[in-house]
Amino acid sequence: MDRFIYTAMQGAREIMLQQATNNHNLANINTTGFRADFDAVRSLPVYGPGLPTRVTVQDAGAGIDFAQGEIITTGNDLDVAIQGDGFIAVQAPDGSEAYTRAGELRISASGILETAGGHPVLGNGGPIAIPPYQKLEIGADGTISIQPMGQEAATLAVVDRIRLVRPPHETLKKGKDGLIRTRDGEPAPPDAGVRLITGAVEGSNVSSVQALVTMIELARQFEMHVNLLREAKEADTSATRVLQLNG
Repeated sequence: MDRFIYTAMQGAREIMLQQATNNHNLANINTTGFRADFDAVRSLPVYGPGLPTRVTVQDAGAGIDFAQGEIITTGNDLDVAIQGDGFIAVQAPDGSEAYTRAGELRISASGILETAGGHPVLGNGGPIAIPPYQKLEIGADGTISIQPMGQEAATLAVVDRIRLVRPPHETLKKGKDGLIRTRDGEPAPPDAGVRLITGAVEGSNVSSVQALVTMIELARQFEMHVNLLREAKEADTSATRVLQLNG
């Protein structure tokens, strides 16, 4: 059997992985603050007896598309969108610090400010607790101010400040829970230059048109590799017949 069957098989496998990533992006086209994933592959020579005349591919790891998504105005006092680069710090289920662009916030029954996914938003000293209020305002720098119950409209008290960070993109990775983390696991320092847009959220940065085009391209590439596998089988069958005749 010609060894190119293994090359074709590996190529088909990598295309299937890319198709799964693309489908995942397409499924999150309406997810607030979602950052698209992409796969990178590299060509590697196949070594063996003689010269490396075959080339195979290998997944070089998934990356993240950090392009800005569409800013959608909601008018909700608890909704925030990051203007430009940066992230909102949240507490992951394991207690570690993670980051998100999903600014669709809410207040839990216990008074903790959290994302729509249920992750507590971090402030200067941990998760932000919001006391009972008549009015709430979130400033462009992340400062949270409230009008306490029973107080006059002009009375505003600062509760906390949302922890905003801007770590270098190359130091970040995305977990299976969709949250962004630093590769070394260390918390990123707060960045006073990160600004918020209140009363708005950021949509997904996935392009539906591009995702559909990519899906079609990958399907054609997968079909090409399947055809190579079929040709390898036919060549092997023909070679076996010739050997039988000569025998």
